[in-house]
Amino acid sequence: MIKDVAGAGQPVIVTRGLRLSYGSVEALRGIDLDVTRGRITALIGPSGCGKSTLLRCFNRINERYDNVTTSGEVVISGRNIYDDEVDLIELRKQVGMVFQRPNPMPISVRDNVLYGYRLHSPRRDRGARLEQEQLESALRAVRLWDDLKDRLDEKATRLQLEQQQKLCIARLLPLKPSIILMDEPCSALDPNATAAVEDLMRALAGAFTIVVVTHNMAQARRVSDECVFMLLGEIIEHRRTEDLFIAPHDKRTADYIEGRFG
Repeated sequence: MIKDVAGAGQPVIVTRGLRLSYGSVEALRGIDLDVTRGRITALIGPSGCGKSTLLRCFNRINERYDNVTTSGEVVISGRNIYDDEVDLIELRKQVGMVFQRPNPMPISVRDNVLYGYRLHSPRRDRGARLEQEQLESALRAVRLWDDLKDRLDEKATRLQLEQQQKLCIARLLPLKPSIILMDEPCSALDPNATAAVEDLMRALAGAFTIVVVTHNMAQARRVSDECVFMLLGEIIEHRRTEDLFIAPHDKRTADYIEGRFG
């Protein structure tokens, strides 16, 4: 169910004519896409269709790879993030990312959650009380406080995989992102843990705009408000999730969601 939140229905990411190549291989071919504020948008399509590449465009992480060239616009908060003067550190604070496999640092739960906050907040602007407030708020938001409040000094890599993935979401929150990108966030999790993370995603939607890449059609249908089907670096169809799955406009979309290819 789409939540009625401030600004809902308005685009928070506006992509126009976006092209990206790895060397001579064109991975994205003129992408036009509006991502709606406060909702969960799922990117679906077969392997190699460009969905993870598109996701990584929204915080410019693709630029970490060699021989990447990008053209077109991705406008967030009214500004093209590919302008030369854009501060990548500030962009990645605004647009957080969760990866396929949980990747907590081999330090304590407390230090994982507060790592980015400490890195980006001047010491004079924080103290033990403020750090504790940030820590508790973030862990409560991802439903880990009750489980971990007595284990804050335990190494995060000892947690269950579900808890590790939730912790990776929690460590974004003290930086106050408006957008959270998720690249196959449940691919390493068992069904129970997957259900818990999906439930958390639904709880966070509204407060955050979430864009998630998934190969799991059932997951896309369960968790997202809007769905984007991609094929060979192009967007084939973008609609409300229930409409796309019940009555897709394009035969290629129907073939994919019905398992005829991919």
